[in-house]
Amino acid sequence: MKHLLKAPISKEQVLEFKLNDIIYLSGKVFSIRDQAMKRILDEEKSIHELEGAMIYNCGPLARKNGQKWDLLSAGPTTSSRMNDLAVEFIKKFKVHAIIGKGGMNTKVLDAMKGKCVYLSAVGGSGAISANQLKILDVEWLDLGMPEAFWKLDANNFGPLIVTMDAHGNSLYDKNDLEVDANLQRVLAIK
Repeated sequence: MKHLLKAPISKEQVLEFKLNDIIYLSGKVFSIRDQAMKRILDEEKSIHELEGAMIYNCGPLARKNGQKWDLLSAGPTTSSRMNDLAVEFIKKFKVHAIIGKGGMNTKVLDAMKGKCVYLSAVGGSGAISANQLKILDVEWLDLGMPEAFWKLDANNFGPLIVTMDAHGNSLYDKNDLEVDANLQRVLAIK
């Protein structure tokens, strides 16, 4: 199923999503990787705009143009880097979606139950994604450009694929089972 969404999305919408649903997203998205996530959690900083947010695991490449920023590339980064921080982040901020590539572990999948989905973005699509996103603001450039806390405005950002849903289902787990079954079949032939 295809969904055209305006962020922030509701918990009820999150619960409707199924594996393999395609999402195009408009509205506010936050680019947060491990260093910004760690800082937010370490400082116990309550950032109200993160409540129910859409988090994009991305290391943007941008150029300062006067007082504004031009987004040059905004491809997804490997989300498993955030596994150790994501459970607490989901719990504290009631995050409704994490966008990235490669999926996350079973602890994160359990934390997502009833409230959050994982959306896979296409790797290698940084220039295309940059055309679908605009920079609203940036904080913590002292962490470095890719690790800073970027506030973005999405305009039909996607396609994003639901690969971990709010019901404990993971496309990555299903694929692993299929690969293992195929491997066993191949080994049995020898």
